[in-house]
Amino acid sequence: MLVYGGSGSQAGPTVTHLLQRGHTPHVLTRNYDKASELRAVGAVPVVGDLGNFECLCAASSEVDAVAFLLPAFLENPDDGFKFGRHAIDAASRAGVEMFVWNTSGEVSDDDSAPNAKLSILRHLQASSLPYLLLEPTTYMENWLGPWTAPSVRDKNLLTYPVLADRKIGWIASDDVGALVVAALERPQLAGNRYPISGIEAPTGPELAATFTEACGRVIRYRTLSPGEMGAVLDEAFGAGTGDRVAQMYRQEQNDPDPPRKYHDMTPVLDALPVQMSTIRDWVQTHHEVFAQ
Repeated sequence: MLVYGGSGSQAGPTVTHLLQRGHTPHVLTRNYDKASELRAVGAVPVVGDLGNFECLCAASSEVDAVAFLLPAFLENPDDGFKFGRHAIDAASRAGVEMFVWNTSGEVSDDDSAPNAKLSILRHLQASSLPYLLLEPTTYMENWLGPWTAPSVRDKNLLTYPVLADRKIGWIASDDVGALVVAALERPQLAGNRYPISGIEAPTGPELAATFTEACGRVIRYRTLSPGEMGAVLDEAFGAGTGDRVAQMYRQEQNDPDPPRKYHDMTPVLDALPVQMSTIRDWVQTHHEVFAQ
């Protein structure tokens, strides 16, 4: 099975779960240093680039299924559709039995503005590939970022650019990885789109209460402004990096009726039976990041 982005934080758990299930994951990576690490755990590294179609064709010809993921940050956002098209066409040429796409968020059907994910989906639907989409809400791992973890650790403030009264079905990347593997193993489910979230949907203060319980000290919630979030991203990843993310959260905070960010996971877990994480257990697992 070919895993896109398997050396990163989002798709890394997919590699882990494939190994645990007895599969041999082939992992596309641009990083030669990561290749040796992947080889050491039993994966097959494939050093290549999403922009190199022939490389993807060669990689896809050696597997029977594909777990696809677009990078979170692209040097050129316009490359998104090209990269997705390359992966789909390479998998089609190879005749893979299942193409599972972790979309890293909802795929909007609104084509009134440039929408790379919708363009990829339409290309996928027009292909001959058996496919399945997993559309997650917001990752728990976002709390490890410089916009949240240092504030929890140093100020006992859980900071995130979500309004305090909004319910979010935070999901662990490990759970998404398990769901991707379960989908790869079930080609009979091809054609489905599953919105996925965690099994809890707390408001900001409710989330802070869970952190309080897990960390053993009082933690309060504070909504970050989109500008604050963008500034942290700029500092961490370079000037201009935070513009798109800040705009996204600005729209969400100003939307009087924002889209729901939690889902009933019962039908999903009936089809893809995995054990989901609780927020408390996740925080305790990462306790050292938040400890004073």
